[in-house]
Amino acid sequence: MILNLPFEVLYIMHNFTQNGFESFLVGGAVRDLVMNFKPHEVKDFDFTTNASPNEIQRIFTESFYENKFGTVSVTHDNLLVEIAKEYQLPKETLSDLKKENKQTGSRIIDLKNAKKIHISLKEKAKTINKKDDHGQSKYLPPFEMTTYRTDGKYIDHRRPEEVTFGKSIEEDLERRDFTINALAISIKQEFLNKIFANKKLETSYQIDESNYEIIDLHNGREDIEKRIIRTVGNPDQRFSEDALRILRAIRLAVQLNMDIETDTYFAIKFQRDALKFVSFERIRDEFFKILASDNPAKGIELLDQTGLLINIIPELYEGVGMQQRGHHTTDVWTHSLDALRFCPSPDPIVRFATLLHDIGKPPSYKEENSEITFYSHDILGSRIASKIANRLRLPKKDVDRIFTLVRYHMFHYQENHSDASIRRFIRRVGFDNIDDILDLREGDRLGSGAKKTSWRLEEMKQRIIGQLNQPMGLDDLAINGHDLMNEFNLKPGPVLGQILDKLLEIVLEQPELNEKAKLLAEAKKLIL
Repeated sequence: MILNLPFEVLYIMHNFTQNGFESFLVGGAVRDLVMNFKPHEVKDFDFTTNASPNEIQRIFTESFYENKFGTVSVTHDNLLVEIAKEYQLPKETLSDLKKENKQTGSRIIDLKNAKKIHISLKEKAKTINKKDDHGQSKYLPPFEMTTYRTDGKYIDHRRPEEVTFGKSIEEDLERRDFTINALAISIKQEFLNKIFANKKLETSYQIDESNYEIIDLHNGREDIEKRIIRTVGNPDQRFSEDALRILRAIRLAVQLNMDIETDTYFAIKFQRDALKFVSFERIRDEFFKILASDNPAKGIELLDQTGLLINIIPELYEGVGMQQRGHHTTDVWTHSLDALRFCPSPDPIVRFATLLHDIGKPPSYKEENSEITFYSHDILGSRIASKIANRLRLPKKDVDRIFTLVRYHMFHYQENHSDASIRRFIRRVGFDNIDDILDLREGDRLGSGAKKTSWRLEEMKQRIIGQLNQPMGLDDLAINGHDLMNEFNLKPGPVLGQILDKLLEIVLEQPELNEKAKLLAEAKKLIL
């Protein structure tokens, strides 16, 4: 197997050997390399060493140390500062990659490439698409270097009460969670010396088996080949030590398309209530990694089968066995999973909203004249979804997005809808959420057995595009609160906002009235 490693990784290992210490590449990066991930997919590089934290910081002067577990970190940018003092860096570095902005070419609301947009959107167009496919800014985690260690007793089911620095790689690998994560790689010193004898570095280096060694004390490579998740040692002990490992096992199984080994699986079911010892912030992080995987629906099913989901989103179970009407052929629970399965968005927030889009159906369920109804389930569901998002400690902007997507997922379109109604829809949902709500609708349709789209939906998309050159929000109005105060001798207060809201409704209906003189005339009618 040929390893492809960036020069930063080799520089770190070279610096350790130059200062008389051992170092090994460990953890997820080694697993991903063994699994033949593409080089750009391997980003999270961790190291273990016999150097103490203080010794590590003396070697890497731009590093920081803020924990009791022996982990010293250095960012990519700071490491490059150190390397640049002695070596000529390649033109394309990992730091440059961090600054790339990957554009998506299939957006409906694509302000950056739109030929005709309202003047108020031109500034927004500079930033709206500066995100990657997951709707998140690109981020490269820091390099982490940890002294060999052994862990003491786990009292709180999360962290060891004490950490003892170890003396060997064998001790360090013994404490790790899963066999596929208990692999280590060492690079031969002669190879490192040869690379860094040349002051001009390359972006990455190909390393054949004669120049590195894989340390595999727990048959991790065999488990990778068999595609199974198995704990290092006794699974009950591993999970009782750190309850978050229960959720991490599910996440890894979904991310890596693996099965969970039988003893490990039953230990998860047995230990499932230990998840109460884990903060919702940590649960959220693992849960959203599951949602961001290639098979999020499988992840939800595993969480259900192991009894973990009820500790995270118990509200979903209210839809089990709840039949629906019309074109729906499954119960609310199954439909929610299927909608998630078919949602085309890679953004975990959109996928989360898709999973929760019918969360308001159980409490709004009624039978009238042998007909099943869910009146206002979108309104009720948006409130429940917000409550769940807040419980998971999501940032307010994400809570607001989820509320909007669930609240308006029942939008409908008729060909006789006016342009003003299209503009009102855009305003309610928000420019940034148009593509997301269309992705949710696609998952909803496919998850209920309907076709991916319809002629009405396609026509609506084109009409949305056609309205990008029209005013949509208060900022688009030709007047503002100061104009109203000066013209009508008004004082600051809620009445100004009320007047502007009414003026916007007028402009949404008649864009040609969006001129200062005309709006002041309309405002005069409202005031009088």
